Amino acid sequence: MSKKYEARISELVRVRLATLLESRVSDPRVAGITITDVEVTSDTRYARVYYSLIGSAEEKEAAGRGLESAAGFLRHELGQSLRTKRIPELAFIYDDSLERGERMSRVLDDVKVRDAQRPVSGNE
Repeated sequence: MSKKYEARISELVRVRLATLLESRVSDPRVAGITITDVEVTSDTRYARVYYSLIGSAEEKEAAGRGLESAAGFLRHELGQSLRTKRIPELAFIYDDSLERGERMSRVLDDVKVRDAQRPVSGNE
């Protein structure tokens, strides 16, 4: 399959999963989850679903269990709305890139504050 097709299916799966999690899954463990990316294999048999959640380590772990529990339902619902030959099996992977970005932003902000507080010498 072409990369363009993979990208299109990945985006369709991402949007549909986000909608399903918000409107059809009532498990409180998955409340507040953001689907950050979906990578579908070239044969569309498998999809890696990356998700993010702001919360404690226990909440993130519970969210992963909630997603695994809902995987069959989510796959079935995808089958109802996607018009593809195969419906991918879903593998959920926690995406910590938002947290890393937030930490990096805080570090940069701290550097800016320290630079602003440092006296400026006339020799520079």
